[in-house]
Amino acid sequence: MSEELIPETPEQETEENEAAEPIKQRKNGLYPGVSDELAENMKSGWADTELRGLEPIAQAEHTAARRAALSARFPGERLVIPAGNLKTRSNDTEYAFRASTEYAYLTGDQTQDGVLVLEPAGDSGHQATIYLLPRSNRENGEFWLDGQGELWVGRRHSLTEAEQLLGIPAKDVREIAAALTEATGPVRNVRGHDASIEAALTDKVTAERDEELRVYLSEARLVKDAFEIAELQKACDATARGFEDVVRSLDKAEATSERFIEGTFFLRARIEGNDIGYGSICAAGPHATTLHWVRNDGAVRSGDLLLLDAGVETKELYTADVTRTLPINGTFSPLQRTIYDAVYEAQEAGIAAVKPGATFRDFHDASQRVLAEKLVAWGLLGDLSVDKVLELGLQRRWTLHGTGHMLGMDVHDCAVARTEAYVDGILEPGVCLTVEPGLYFQADDLTVPEEYRGIGVRIEDDILVTEDGNRNLSDQLPRRADEVEAWMAQLKG
Repeated sequence: MSEELIPETPEQETEENEAAEPIKQRKNGLYPGVSDELAENMKSGWADTELRGLEPIAQAEHTAARRAALSARFPGERLVIPAGNLKTRSNDTEYAFRASTEYAYLTGDQTQDGVLVLEPAGDSGHQATIYLLPRSNRENGEFWLDGQGELWVGRRHSLTEAEQLLGIPAKDVREIAAALTEATGPVRNVRGHDASIEAALTDKVTAERDEELRVYLSEARLVKDAFEIAELQKACDATARGFEDVVRSLDKAEATSERFIEGTFFLRARIEGNDIGYGSICAAGPHATTLHWVRNDGAVRSGDLLLLDAGVETKELYTADVTRTLPINGTFSPLQRTIYDAVYEAQEAGIAAVKPGATFRDFHDASQRVLAEKLVAWGLLGDLSVDKVLELGLQRRWTLHGTGHMLGMDVHDCAVARTEAYVDGILEPGVCLTVEPGLYFQADDLTVPEEYRGIGVRIEDDILVTEDGNRNLSDQLPRRADEVEAWMAQLKG
């Protein structure tokens, strides 16, 4: 990695002041300074690269509708939604930037340091402005001297280009702190993303009002629009191809470790999407009994099961969340198949319960009842009835987690929605959720027969509520045991 000449971004000044403000040199840099001749040389001889006649991004119409709904919910109040800033990974290297979900949902933009502001505009609701970093300054050398300059990290859109793409008037984000400091009237801010914005608003906001804004934006995402549904389908399609990649490479994983599986799926995510939507769970053998096994450093052995829970995040930040449990050698053992079939039946019951007018809890209850029935039939719960097991929650020793969650831009989407709108809510067309029952018999669980120990099975699909029932967005991947075996045999050739 090349060494930059300076340690950080430039002072947050207006563009005019920047032209006169020298870029600070990096401590321990190899060059002692910049000669006047070099500085002057770097100012000229560059082609005009302004992009003209740009068309709006695909979701611009949808983001405008989302902002209009937000405006109607909070009339007369200034609303501030930041994208967030780079976070340091180590010394002068940063983590890959991912814009806040709220900001990306309302703008379609994904650039660091951006801020969306909705200013009250009387009877017309609000005037939206997006505050962004303009292109790197060439007069003071920022574009080649600064660590976040254009020649180091790539070209940013100009403010004019951003306006054309996003359909929102754009201003220089370096002006926003002063503007917010002078703002009057009620203000709400989405907290936790930009400390400088919070400092500018410290005496203008309350935790209660800010939380109401955050909750509203979480609940607004419960029902997906047409653009979002298409993105979720795209994520599921790419994820299915990633699972196929893994099956084809299982022999290489056996020769190395779970890391090979992780890397194989990650390659698909980066080719077809933005990234993985969450840390991939590549759990072979007894690791499959750990619900969020993301170390992915264990052995991959023939005869064991592989629990692969992974999802591609699209370039517009919508993620799939799919799990399949696969026999590494291509064939389930009799006991593995018995446990797998139980989870499959539970998932079938759960998916059937997803429909308009049902409660969110219905699919969970349906799946849990099947799992409890199986555990009782296998003699693992003594002479208790299924109803008593469910009343006491005893099945949770081996199933533990809920049967699903909302899905969208976050893998656990809409997480701060009110309980009455989410867990106690009613399903309606456009809701997308996961159905993912599982059974996990820990390697040290002395309450089950020895042959059960170390077996973990989960099957997870992404389900869209439709007008007349539901649609499985991830049904490209087989689920029934015999279909899984046939699919794996075909892929392995």
